[in-house]
Amino acid sequence: MKGLFIFPVLLILLFGTPAYAGIADGFAAYEIGDYATALKEWRPIAEQGDVDIQILLGAMYEYGDGVDQDYTAAAKWYMLAAEQGQSLAQYQLGNLYKKGLGVTQDYKAAIKWYTLAAEQGHANAQYNLGILYANGFGVTQDYARAYMWWNIAALKGNTNAVAGRTAVQNVMTPTQIENAQVLASKCMAKDFKGC
Repeated sequence: MKGLFIFPVLLILLFGTPAYAGIADGFAAYEIGDYATALKEWRPIAEQGDVDIQILLGAMYEYGDGVDQDYTAAAKWYMLAAEQGQSLAQYQLGNLYKKGLGVTQDYKAAIKWYTLAAEQGHANAQYNLGILYANGFGVTQDYARAYMWWNIAALKGNTNAVAGRTAVQNVMTPTQIENAQVLASKCMAKDFKGC
């Protein structure tokens, strides 16, 4: 009987209610516009590696939400979460590299981060890969790959991808379109890996 009591206490001690309290306190402060308190509560948690809080801090800095807008700080927090495999952070980091915000503009780095997010099914990353392939930014221009990524993103409901796919198919032959559709099917069958 005593062991049944000790186990939950050990779980509480091991998994730290202070961190969970800090997250909740941060959200409560954020909701009422007390961004300084939210930042104070969340920063130590983000520094301990919590990817969700790292993304929140990245967004706060990217959009100047309660802090001075600082793309370099946004990139730092997104990078920490992206390196842990978080697809939203990978997508956001890809955006910063694509635009050169807080980092040196680098389309190849944008491709890298978008690809990692796209492989996890992130439709906006898939859409942005279509843009980069269609325009030859960071890669050789490849309408078939652009069509493939836009087709995949469109199937997930990304309406911009539908428009992109329609635009690029106007400069493709019927055979190229058919080949791009096969590429998309193969990519989906591989769960977006190695496309």
